[in-house]
Amino acid sequence: MTLLSRKAEYALLIISYLYQKTESSNAREIADQFQLSRAFVANILKELCHAGFVSSTRGMKGGYLLEASVGKVSLAKLLESIQEGFQLTLCSNHGTHAGSACHVESVCTVKAPMHAIHQRILGVLRGVTLAEVFSPASFPHLQPTLTVLSRTENAEVKSSPA
Repeated sequence: MTLLSRKAEYALLIISYLYQKTESSNAREIADQFQLSRAFVANILKELCHAGFVSSTRGMKGGYLLEASVGKVSLAKLLESIQEGFQLTLCSNHGTHAGSACHVESVCTVKAPMHAIHQRILGVLRGVTLAEVFSPASFPHLQPTLTVLSRTENAEVKSSPA
């Protein structure tokens, strides 16, 4: 089980890509960058435009640009807009999504603890901006792990037969 939908993961990739760009990009360019379906990328870009994360311009030199204030937006806000809210379990949002009721909800013994965990996770996601997600320096406690992984990858490349 993953906590993020594929659409949410791709939306993060798309916004990250646009965050690094100073010029507009089109759906084909973004899809090629991540080897994704152009139609799926175009649909996500449309949703990101509708939600106010991205602006689009038509025409020969048109494309998609990230709105300037997106870096200040929380990760929770993005997830809420792209995947209709973050849910740890079916009952996390207490029936806010029609038709998503769990068949054991009335006898569930972990509903209250899972709701509390859900609220904690939401608190963390609300405290992280998209700019922090796109900047490795925002998570210095991960740097030793990233360095070790990088060294391991380099060693594997050097020791692999040519």
